[in-house]
Amino acid sequence: MATIGEVAARFGLATHVLRHWEDQGLLTPERDSAGRRIYRDTDIDTVAMVVLGKKAGLSLDELATLFTHNPDRATRRRVLETQRARLTEQLDRTRSALDAVTHVLDCDAEDFRTCPHFRAHLATVLDTP
Repeated sequence: MATIGEVAARFGLATHVLRHWEDQGLLTPERDSAGRRIYRDTDIDTVAMVVLGKKAGLSLDELATLFTHNPDRATRRRVLETQRARLTEQLDRTRSALDAVTHVLDCDAEDFRTCPHFRAHLATVLDTP
């Protein structure tokens, strides 16, 4: 068992974050006789899952759907497939940006802005709404 301060320190979080997650229904720590939160191992596992989910870009509402509403497999898949699509789009944008930066670094043109390859890449950006 751990206090809110210990759990917050373990995960590098502020204590108010854990309180907010509790308000959102993600955590339900027990209370001692003085009303202080006592985090059990299952609570600590939940904090770790929320941290992991947040790193994966999931919202607190999505995490609540996954962790607290006991969704059926189809609901869980829908939430995760939607997030996978967002992450794939983000990766595509990141790869494109990396390709552009790498080309500029390796480009033989005196001024990369005149390079036909770079101009072609720029055209794809200009054509994107």
